Amino acid sequence: MHATGFRGIAVAVVAVSLVACSSGASPSPSSAGGGASPSTAGGGGTKIGLAISSFQNDFFVTLADGAKKAATSAGVELVIADAGGDAAKQASQVEDFITQKVAVILLNPVDSDAIVPSVQKANAAKIPVVTVDRGATGGDVVSHIASDNVAGGKMAGEYLFKVMGGSGKVIELEGVAGTSAARDRGTGFQQALDGAAGKIERVAKQTANFKRDEGLSVAQNLLQAQPNATGLFAHNDDMALGAVEAVAAAGLAGKVHIVGFDAAPDAIKAVKDGKMDGTIAQQPALIGQLAVETAVKVAKGETVEKSIPVEITLVNKDNVDQFLK
Repeated sequence: MHATGFRGIAVAVVAVSLVACSSGASPSPSSAGGGASPSTAGGGGTKIGLAISSFQNDFFVTLADGAKKAATSAGVELVIADAGGDAAKQASQVEDFITQKVAVILLNPVDSDAIVPSVQKANAAKIPVVTVDRGATGGDVVSHIASDNVAGGKMAGEYLFKVMGGSGKVIELEGVAGTSAARDRGTGFQQALDGAAGKIERVAKQTANFKRDEGLSVAQNLLQAQPNATGLFAHNDDMALGAVEAVAAAGLAGKVHIVGFDAAPDAIKAVKDGKMDGTIAQQPALIGQLAVETAVKVAKGETVEKSIPVEITLVNKDNVDQFLK
């Protein structure tokens, strides 16, 4: 799987009987050294930990909101920790969850490889782990809940090639190296390239780390190096919106087609305004909801599916109005 642009959130611990999302910056005393800033939602005897990769991305803010609502409905306590994009910090936060003896850990990894030792520590503590949106490359994970990022990457590529007229040169802006989302979206895009029978040439591929400012700077550099490129696929909408700025600054608006991923509000508006050709819509609130519902089942000893896919949709000029809020 965003309202793009950066939205930092600091949340503080509140009493179990309350449902809250505080703007305070006070970290939990138990998270000293890890820098976690947990919040709680719901109440009751079951405690679930949700480790979020970064609240700087509104996709994960929306995901957490969906999780909070589901926790309140289920009457369980949800403790949320924001890693701020720092894999070491997230490892410390997972250790804190283990110390708290949470019933289940919901994990949205900063890095799918780096998080493996944390998953293994949870396994050793006999705390079930459910991965959310991004997977872990090792350890025992009870269930993975996410959009089909491979299918989304392929869908994005196929639509981009269509609006390019079936031929031309494209640029790919990759997400954070080591994340399953970047890897899978790239795999899907490669499948679309393979299906283009050589009519589409990828002339550049570089990471912009899912960030808008990096999307802008990387796109500027790549467009200068590849002035004949007429298409650009970004692994998320933050980078795509950065590319929109780069295209406009280069005087190439209308000449370079752009497709992103996530259907962030700003990206949907850009599609409506003709600045982006499309984006792939995920359902972050539903992902968060399903994550908590799955955790509750796991805590009760129920069997759950190993993989729980969440539907994706292409947003373009033909259907964008139904996505506008």
